Amino acid sequence: MQANQWQDVQNRTFTKWFNTKLSLHDLPTVVNLGKDLSDGILLIQLLEIIGDEQLGKYNRKPRLRLHKLENVNKALEYIKSKGMPLTNIGPADIVDGNLKLILGLIWTLILRFTIADINEEGLTAKEGLLLWCQRKTGKYRPEVEVQDFSRSWTDGLAFCALIHKHRPDLLNYHELDKRDNRKNMQLAFDIAQEHIGIPRLIDVEDVCDVDRPDERSIMTYIAEYFHAFSTLDKVETAARRVERFTEVLMSTRSMQEDYETRMTRLLESISRVREYWKASTFENTYSDVKAHSRDFVGFKADEKREWVKEKIDLESLLATIQTSLKTFQLQMYEPPAGLKIVDLEREWKDFLTEEADRSKLINTRMREIKENMRISFAERANSFSKMLSTISNEISNLQGEWRDQLDHVEFLQEHLGPLEIELASVKVHSDNCREAGIEENDYTLFSYDDLEHEYGVTSEIIAHKIKYLQKEILDREKRTLSKQELDGIATVFRHFEKKKSNLLNELEFYAALASLGLVYDSEEGTALFERASNGEEGVTCERFTEVVMEELEDRDSARQVLYAFCDVADGKSYVTVDDLMKSQVRPNFVSFLERNMKKNDKGMDYLTWIRELIAEDKEFP
Repeated sequence: MQANQWQDVQNRTFTKWFNTKLSLHDLPTVVNLGKDLSDGILLIQLLEIIGDEQLGKYNRKPRLRLHKLENVNKALEYIKSKGMPLTNIGPADIVDGNLKLILGLIWTLILRFTIADINEEGLTAKEGLLLWCQRKTGKYRPEVEVQDFSRSWTDGLAFCALIHKHRPDLLNYHELDKRDNRKNMQLAFDIAQEHIGIPRLIDVEDVCDVDRPDERSIMTYIAEYFHAFSTLDKVETAARRVERFTEVLMSTRSMQEDYETRMTRLLESISRVREYWKASTFENTYSDVKAHSRDFVGFKADEKREWVKEKIDLESLLATIQTSLKTFQLQMYEPPAGLKIVDLEREWKDFLTEEADRSKLINTRMREIKENMRISFAERANSFSKMLSTISNEISNLQGEWRDQLDHVEFLQEHLGPLEIELASVKVHSDNCREAGIEENDYTLFSYDDLEHEYGVTSEIIAHKIKYLQKEILDREKRTLSKQELDGIATVFRHFEKKKSNLLNELEFYAALASLGLVYDSEEGTALFERASNGEEGVTCERFTEVVMEELEDRDSARQVLYAFCDVADGKSYVTVDDLMKSQVRPNFVSFLERNMKKNDKGMDYLTWIRELIAEDKEFP
């Protein structure tokens, strides 16, 4: 039989089965399963009949698709509440008339309400129904061999045998023409409907004219035979009841033992963990607290979940035991003292309280540890930043001779080594904070990356400063007057110092400078003498030598720069581009001076410009 043929047969059989239930309550019957169930009303009515209970309020005049979906959903929810499996079917499938899924749904109902309660020698449903058929037709062998719910029924003899077994007054099996399959089957169907009240759910041609009849249709029809004849099998029913009673007793005894064993094991496990928590201690380290936290989280994800499942299973198991005993109105099972559900609930309540306390303790310790880690990192970071700032300030405020500055910067560079060790310690604290998931820190503005960058910049600045000072000192040494030149200056001092007081008066001072080629106007000369004598009566040999050195050495002092511009300008108070170019000042320097130096109507006012550039505390010539 092809798939579409099975569907047609099932459609006819299930429609008839459906209508037999509705007809008992004078309800409208089904013509087309694909269409007539779409609003959910007939399906709900069927369920109320076979389930013997009301499904509650539903829409009796659904016009909108939404109303139909709600009705059908109500029916499906009821079916699922009865423990019947529904696979790949939803309200829309029924509303849209998916016949294949609808047939599957009705078959589920047939199994549950017509076949599922069949029990034969401990076998239920299909196996029980098949065994029942085999037992009832056993004496009709070999003509009747019921091996399945398909090909075993095609000759009609099995149907006749069932009727003859229970109602021999209605049919003489031995006078049947065993070769006339259709006639035998038609006879059985007619007698079953007219005299026994078994509805004709299948047609003769659906069984006789096919190689493999539809199993579900045959089962549905045979189930009607079973229910019709079951009242005649009082002895068999009594035997089954005894077996069922014994089975329940055996099962409950086994379940009681299982309950007590598992309850004991669960309570011991809970007690063990509670004792472990009470005895456990914490070290004041992040790794230790993290280990406790990891163990606690793992416990909740694994062992506790097993406990929850076991607790629910035990409660369900006890309920199953009591339900089984109640079926035969037997005395309820009373678990031993200490193994009752109330004992478990008490232990579980205490466990949950201690679990919450454990969680709070771990979280509190974790917060404390992280706070201490923040403070520890901040103290080191702030201290390190302060040391870097001190070094930076020292470099920024360098004063004095080049050699003194170089010595001081080299001293600062020596202190970078300990700072690098301290930076490594800061990194350890930073890594610990990162491992602990600490991102914010209100105790410091600095991160390790900030300090590492600042340290690198400071190191570069010191290195560049040392290189610069070494170059300046080297250049200075190259430009310093020779010993012969210094001896000549001393000879000039002694020549003009007439009073042998180791002092040159103002006139002697001017004359000595003039002999060395240093001539000044009266105003410049007076200012230079006052500066050289420091307010004393004269200028010492040492001060005279320093003044001459300042004037003769190639030093970049403000005075010498001013005199240099004056020489380039040929004595003018201003300088022009031509003056600079003729003096062979390089073009790029000329361009800079032209852009930045103040100008008057004659040229660039170098005198005013240099005055503005000189520091306020420096004397300008």
